[in-house]
Amino acid sequence: MSFNSSDDDSQQCFALGFLFALIALVVSTVVGVVVYQRGMARVPAQPAPAAVVDSGAAAPAAAVAVTEEATVVVENGVVKFYFATGKAELAAGANEALADVVRGVAADGKKAAVSGYHDATGDAAVNAELAKQRAIAVRDALLALGVAEGKVELRKPEVTQAGGSNAEARRVEVALQP
Repeated sequence: MSFNSSDDDSQQCFALGFLFALIALVVSTVVGVVVYQRGMARVPAQPAPAAVVDSGAAAPAAAVAVTEEATVVVENGVVKFYFATGKAELAAGANEALADVVRGVAADGKKAAVSGYHDATGDAAVNAELAKQRAIAVRDALLALGVAEGKVELRKPEVTQAGGSNAEARRVEVALQP
């Protein structure tokens, strides 16, 4: 009988050891995920490389805009600034992308129409304000490039929540207007 009792004890010890190991694995996985997510939230955004596409035909805006980094694309004469989630910082290459707009305003007497859009995530009022701040950032870039304030028109688009992916929707468009 003592042989069976010892065998039962060793099985119970093994089962308890296995159960504790499994609990420790689950707890460490959860803690690791939380620490990783908090650490990623604190990582400062790296400056985006200049991603300026200039095309008379349909540019691959979807391919450029699907990232979570700020980018800028020139498509059919319209400068499109795509923004990272919750950010209003312009992408590298913004001044180069706006060069034709600046020339059009100076030489042709046109106006630069600036329209901000937002995605469908989060609070609509916060998104509308962020879209406005992004449009103001683009306007400020135009002013810094020498465009007169009276030649820049901030416009609220009829539909501010643009279609497509959320990354494509977080944008500001600049177009020359007569």
